[in-house]
This record gives sequence, C-alpha cells and structure tokens, in this order.
Amino acid sequence: MHRIPLPLPDDGLRAVNVYVVDGDDGPVLIDSGWAIAAAREQLEMGLRQLGYQLGDARRFLVTHAHRDHYEQAIFLRREFGTAISLGSGEQPALDVLQAGKRHPFEPQLQLLSMMGADSLVDELTAAVAFVQPDPENWQSPDTWLAADDVAVAGRRALSVVPTPGHTAGHVVFHDAADALLFTGDHVLPTITPSVGFEPVLSPTALSDFLGSLARVRQLPDALMLPAHGPVSPSVHARVDELLEHHDIRLAEVLAFVRGGAHTGLEVAKAIRWTRRELSLSDLNAFNQLLALAETAVHLDLLQAQGRVTFATDGEVRLYQAS
Repeated sequence: MHRIPLPLPDDGLRAVNVYVVDGDDGPVLIDSGWAIAAAREQLEMGLRQLGYQLGDARRFLVTHAHRDHYEQAIFLRREFGTAISLGSGEQPALDVLQAGKRHPFEPQLQLLSMMGADSLVDELTAAVAFVQPDPENWQSPDTWLAADDVAVAGRRALSVVPTPGHTAGHVVFHDAADALLFTGDHVLPTITPSVGFEPVLSPTALSDFLGSLARVRQLPDALMLPAHGPVSPSVHARVDELLEHHDIRLAEVLAFVRGGAHTGLEVAKAIRWTRRELSLSDLNAFNQLLALAETAVHLDLLQAQGRVTFATDGEVRLYQAS
C-alpha cells in the first residue's frame, strides 16, 4: 500500500492523498485527485516508481464527489476504461451537476443571503461569473457503493462505511484485518472538515456528520489514512478531538445568539476562526463562505434541538435563544 500526494490548484490544503493498493490484476486507487496537468504527472510518476502505468489501475474507490477526489478518475476512465466506485448518497449531487443548469455556488449564495451576508454574495458572484462548469466532468460512477459492500484489492478486503456529513454520500474504507481506515475528508488530522458544502444542501448535515463520527468511533481503532495531511496513528483520538470541537462550537454559537447576535453573519463575526484565532474579515472570500456555512449548520442543529428559533425578515433569518 502506498500514498501519493497530488497537488491542488490555489488551494490552502495544497495536496490530496491518493492511496495505491496492490492487487492481483492491477492496483486499486483510493481517490483520484483533481484533473489538472500537475496532478496527472505526479500520479503517473508515483505509479511508475511502483512499477505501474496509469492504464494499469483497475478501479478507483472514491470517498466522495468533490472535485479534488473525483474529477481525475473521470478523465482517466475516458482514456483507459478504469472503473469508478462511489457512495450511492452522492447521486443527488451528481444529478444536479450533470444537469449543468445552476450557477456555481448557487445554493451557498442563497444561504449567505439568508444569513445577511449580501456584500459577500456580491463579491463571490463576481468572482465566479466566468466559471462554466462542464457536466461531462461529473459523470456517474460504474458502481454505486452501499453500507456493508466489500471492495477486494489483492489480499485486502475494504469494507464500505457510509459517513454522511462532509457530503451526503461520503464513505470511508475499513481494512479490519490490518487495522487501517481510509478516512477521506471525514476525519482529517489537522483541520475540521467542512460540513455539507455541496450542490444539494441538507439541514441535517451537522447532525449527520456527528453521527458518522460516532459510527467510526465504534469501530476498532485503526491507523488513519486521510485524504489530506499525514497518516496518523489513531482514528479514535482524532474523532474525539473533532467531537469536542463541535461541542465547543455549538456552545459558543448559542452563547452569541443569547448575547444579541441575531443573524448568521453576526454570529460568524463573533467567532474566531482557525487555530490562529482570526476574525471573519481576516479570511478571504471563499474561506468566509466556508466559515458562514459552518455557522449555518451549527445554527441548524441548535434549531433542530429546540435551543434556538428564527423568524424571517425578508430573506434574512433572525435567531433568538429558546
């Protein structure tokens, strides 16, 4: 088993890990990278060092349908016929992307309007005005994966564990025999994954994510093989940290609402972001969008728990503590 980090364009994460699992009739790759020239070159070089060519890959097991995990698999399937497998919960998002009728970030921009962040809506709308997504880059996989499916790669049996939250159809792959867990973006070693940032928004995204963390925590502890960042010795240890983070964030969001922050934007401005304790205005436009989206899913969960309520003023939601 081998890890090949592939570069990402203009992205704070810098690289996405593609894992190569040796098989009897060719390697199986977990995730594929973004379809850019530098990523293809790096993947080709890495496989060559292992004695493979790009066309030798038998199958892509993709954790979720974000571009940096899924797109290159589509391009390589066109060229070499490599099979692609993806969690069945990603089908609604792919249906939207394949239709090609919506502007990039359309549901996120609508969310920002509900949070009172119209100036950010204007900035992001201008920034993506020239972007024309290609529906062909979001073709469906060959196989939809479901709970308890097992993917065989050489001597390894990789059990499919659905972990909705980061996306609705995110899955992780569990090698119980060797105590390995390929965690995709569900559990990352140094950052908290974004939740529900996809073409079809879910009001239960954070609840789903926390439930998925609990599900993974119930598995025997394993070596964590994440999609971004270094391999880490304990999935359980990192899951505990993520659960604690969200407990703290829920408490502070509720406290800010009780203290008079009535819109999502006002709550997000009160929060300090990243390990550097930055204010919302210190972030660039895209990261402000991620911060506001995280604020929104915490407000959604507090509302579902009956701890906050909201009324609407035009498009804007106004929150108050119950």
